[in-house]
Amino acid sequence: MKHFLTIVILSVLSVSGMSQNKSYTTQKIKEHQIKIDGSLNETEWKNAEEGKDFIQFEPTEKAQPSQKTTFKILYDENNIYVALMAYDTDPTKIENRMSRRDSWEGDLAVVQIDSYYDKKTAFVFAVNAAGVRSDAITSNDNLNNDDPTWDPIWTAKTSKTEYGWCAEMKIPLSQLRFSKKEHQIWGLQVGRFLFRNNEWDIWQFVSKEQSGWVSRFGTLEGLTNLKPKRQIEIAPFASVKFEKYEKEEGNPFADGLDWVYNAGVDGKIGITNDLTLNFAVNPDFGQVEADPSEVNLTAFETFFSEKRPFFVEGSNITDYQLTPGGSPWSQDNLFYSRRIGRSPQYYIYDDLSENEYAKVPENTSILGALKLTGKTKNGVSVGIVESFTKNEFAEIDSFGNRRKVLVEPYTNYFSGRLQKDLKEGNTIIGGMITSVNRFKVEEQLDFLNKNAYSGGMDFMQYFKDKKYFLSVKGAGSYINGTPNAISEQQLSSRRYYQRPDADYLVYDSTLTSLSGWGGNLTVGKQSMKGLGYGFNLSLRSPGFELNDVGYLRRANSIFHFVWVNYNITEPFSVFRSVNFSTNEWSGWDFGGISTFWGGNISGRAQFKNLWSVRINATKERYNIDNTLLRGGPSIRTPGSFNYGFNFGTNSTKKIKVFAGFHDNYGGNNSSRSYGVYGQISYQPLNVLSLSLSPSYFFNNTELQYVETTEFSGTDRYLFAEMNQKTFALTLRINYNITPDFTIQYYGAPFVSAAIYSDYKKITEAKAEHYPDRFESFSGNQINYFADDEMYGIDESGGENYDYYIGYPDFNYRQFRSNLVLRWEYKAGSLFYFVWTQENTDYISDGDFNLGESFKNMFKVNPRDVFMIKFSYRFIL
Repeated sequence: MKHFLTIVILSVLSVSGMSQNKSYTTQKIKEHQIKIDGSLNETEWKNAEEGKDFIQFEPTEKAQPSQKTTFKILYDENNIYVALMAYDTDPTKIENRMSRRDSWEGDLAVVQIDSYYDKKTAFVFAVNAAGVRSDAITSNDNLNNDDPTWDPIWTAKTSKTEYGWCAEMKIPLSQLRFSKKEHQIWGLQVGRFLFRNNEWDIWQFVSKEQSGWVSRFGTLEGLTNLKPKRQIEIAPFASVKFEKYEKEEGNPFADGLDWVYNAGVDGKIGITNDLTLNFAVNPDFGQVEADPSEVNLTAFETFFSEKRPFFVEGSNITDYQLTPGGSPWSQDNLFYSRRIGRSPQYYIYDDLSENEYAKVPENTSILGALKLTGKTKNGVSVGIVESFTKNEFAEIDSFGNRRKVLVEPYTNYFSGRLQKDLKEGNTIIGGMITSVNRFKVEEQLDFLNKNAYSGGMDFMQYFKDKKYFLSVKGAGSYINGTPNAISEQQLSSRRYYQRPDADYLVYDSTLTSLSGWGGNLTVGKQSMKGLGYGFNLSLRSPGFELNDVGYLRRANSIFHFVWVNYNITEPFSVFRSVNFSTNEWSGWDFGGISTFWGGNISGRAQFKNLWSVRINATKERYNIDNTLLRGGPSIRTPGSFNYGFNFGTNSTKKIKVFAGFHDNYGGNNSSRSYGVYGQISYQPLNVLSLSLSPSYFFNNTELQYVETTEFSGTDRYLFAEMNQKTFALTLRINYNITPDFTIQYYGAPFVSAAIYSDYKKITEAKAEHYPDRFESFSGNQINYFADDEMYGIDESGGENYDYYIGYPDFNYRQFRSNLVLRWEYKAGSLFYFVWTQENTDYISDGDFNLGESFKNMFKVNPRDVFMIKFSYRFIL
């Protein structure tokens, strides 16, 4: 809901109008004349010019609004003041939902200001009828370029009136960016969201048929002799953390209780009015919600989104996404901030001797981080992140004798991003560089790259009033280190240079460096209404590597996709809006082998009663999978057919439901998977909301990788049939006492179990006929040893087993919860109380019994973490 409303808000406030642009003339007042209380009873408000004549954007473009809206704007030496009067013929139906900041829920008043007046960038300020604030930055005059993580310091109050409700905002000039001129002209858009009708009304008419939005704004005039403000904010903090867990007998580091004390400083300094420097010294992110539970049976790293406030805010400026969003490759990026402060990469437990115990830091400490962001008056966007992490040691104990072992070295992370607007934003050129440098790397860490560098250039060109676009991106990478480190990269799942059938790849164990390149070309037509289409071509050379400070799932790939969509945005018959889309994709490796091909169709409709449905179907040809054998030869895998359906009820009701399913059939009966999922949300009170999100997934595959071993001088790639069942449930409770005092609870039980059977070896990986690609072991060839939890396999028919493999069946159970009390007792000053709990259990039993799993999950002694964090922000 949050993301949907964000997109609608930005599009509402920005797409170009067909009528003449409006202009609003503000007035200057003396300081301290306006008290922000939502009453609007000052004389200055009564004398201010009134902005009116709003028009409907959603659901019916150019229709008259169902309710009247007006606004007024004033300013003084330090602030912009906005008042919005939301008239309502039935005030009892005003939705004033209390929620946490940036929730975009309920009836809303929104103002968007292009103070740069570059017709590309705008600052969004919104408040709902309950007084909850939301804010964002839109950039590049593009519907998809919004950053809701921006959290400026500003105030707003609302009140109910005899005519409806009103909102009063105070926006410090220090939170805006503008040049020094005697007479200012800014872009302006004002909007109102009527929750019960899902209706958007706007001041400056815009059309969905045209691209761009900030460039279509009206203007705010009458601003004279404004002086750009440089903000300086310092927020020292202190925290104390108490951990309680099960005591482990004999382990001197696991006595069941730990206390951790911490202190640091966060701050923000306006280097100029255009550029802001954020900094963090010894930051603490203990209030951040944990990642969702998972069982990853692939050879690839899971991508988790960033949640730490320092790195989230303004992250769109440091983004260098190699492939457009919405595709399976869109996570590839030159900068992935979760590399900074990651868990130590040396897993020392594998090297402990008997009777040795280890205490290992959970994460690498960030000694300091700097972030310089902004946009100059000449149209140059700047995003620079510099971080330095501490060297981390594991403490080893053996019968009271202790030693320290380095598990992560001192590391410096840098990323710099520049973009320049030309031709009124119709041309954008940019570039980015990153570097990672590790210091004092000891022998046990020689698998880490010593240095890693990447860089890229990008170009965007819009045509015909921004309806059409051409985007080109290129990037290169270079890493160096010991032969062991570069061997690790060559042998990793991202490239598998050791593949015996890839004669174009050469594994060299003596290399001390590796380089590669990547690129992307996208052309298309963008439109919120009517026809849109595009073509994309992306490449990743075999040596391309980003994962020291970026994210790359797979190198050695060439792929393209084509999309066509058609949007009907005007209501007709029983429909409020309808969307159709189709996609086609295919790929190759750098050996010229066609690795995959597929396509899908989908349709979505929203009805006039605000219910919605979506249906999709996907067909994929056989694949040539270069990674399934984990470094072995590529294998031909059957194609598949997938279809799915979901629906959602009216989101304006106190109870809303979203549910769906998907079903996938592998060719040659090689696999079958299906899943059901949903969410039930309930808002019994304006201050209380609850949601429950269950899901159940079943996965059967005839070829699940188990292990690679050696027999008679050749590699044996061992697989089995796997039946996996996974259940997950997420409970969220939000209790919002005031807009600045909230309590949030997150609880997520997770169960995944799998049974392996019909063990087999790969024989002819690319055989034309599917059954010829593997050979199952007979009952005489394989035997299970329960005491040792392993299988013995006898291929030769001798007296002894030829090799052994582990017992792969599993039942993984985990419960994670997070309770956060957040109080913003003063603008920018915060108090947190956090309780985090985790219960984790793992057994080698693949039977899926949900009741027993839940019972056993909560029998496990949990790890409880309690934290209090206090910060106070000084504004200088």
